[in-house]
Amino acid sequence: MNSRRLSVATAAALVAAACASGPPFIETAQPMAVQTAQRRAQFEFNCKAVEAQILSQENVQSPLEYTRFAPPPRVEYTVGVSGCGQRLTYLVVCTEGSGGCFAAAGRSAP
Repeated sequence: MNSRRLSVATAAALVAAACASGPPFIETAQPMAVQTAQRRAQFEFNCKAVEAQILSQENVQSPLEYTRFAPPPRVEYTVGVSGCGQRLTYLVVCTEGSGGCFAAAGRSAP
């Protein structure tokens, strides 16, 4: 009877540990996405005083998600940056496990 209780307790502990994986990647990558857009805007505007804000965010679903060739999970952010009389939006893509983000060229705001 004791071994059965031990087995049940072990199974419960494993289930609890699997559920406690931390915040989703879309939340943890957000500060890095903002920083990436700010650094690119500082360079393009030739201006150190820029402000950035997240305009939208979404998880990117790969069409190969359930195959062995599936890429790692990615998130996309649209980040608006303004400073020194200029404004742009950037599409910032962060890939889980890569340790970085990429800011694609933005559009001028009207």
